[in-house]
Amino acid sequence: MVKPTQRLAGKVIVVGVTGGVAAFKAAHVVTGLRKLDAEVHVVMTSAAAQFVSPLTFRALSQHPVVTDMWDAQTPYDEPHVALGERANLLVVAPATAHTLAKLALGLADDVVSATALATRAPILVAPAMSDAMYEHATTQEHLQTLRRRGVRIIGPVVGWLASGKEAIGRMAEPEAIIEEILVVLEANDGTAGSGNTGTRRTR
Repeated sequence: MVKPTQRLAGKVIVVGVTGGVAAFKAAHVVTGLRKLDAEVHVVMTSAAAQFVSPLTFRALSQHPVVTDMWDAQTPYDEPHVALGERANLLVVAPATAHTLAKLALGLADDVVSATALATRAPILVAPAMSDAMYEHATTQEHLQTLRRRGVRIIGPVVGWLASGKEAIGRMAEPEAIIEEILVVLEANDGTAGSGNTGTRRTR
């Protein structure tokens, strides 16, 4: 019988962190996944590193953090491909409006978007941005595009934003994201991971 603290034992989860104020919450996601015995790897955009230090995620994940696909110090020749192939799930949290656009358009000019394009594992995205940006027709179209492709979306929720008002756009809480990860992985158990081309469930 699997212990509650080992629910993610044997699972490889890649956490993609992009440049939003909610980036600090990604640290709690990594910690929560580690507590469930997952192997966690973090990839970050350069903008994300302006909010939270890669060193923080290295300490929490106990693995090197990739911020630049071309960094000679990275342990992988092609980090986006290597981690994309190993992943049982990729979670992007927070996902900014800019990141959503890149994912929807298939752009791959940073390690997070490149990993999303390279992986065949399920993808979970946790948007976080201002209410105006979230409600813009372009952002909504990008979200619909991602849903049609099988990407699972969690949030955003109504809450206190960096602008100083309470509105839609706050990233889902780390606990909710972890619960969603469990749902996705348990639904895809035996199909996610390297070379997976199975159908992804949408929300």
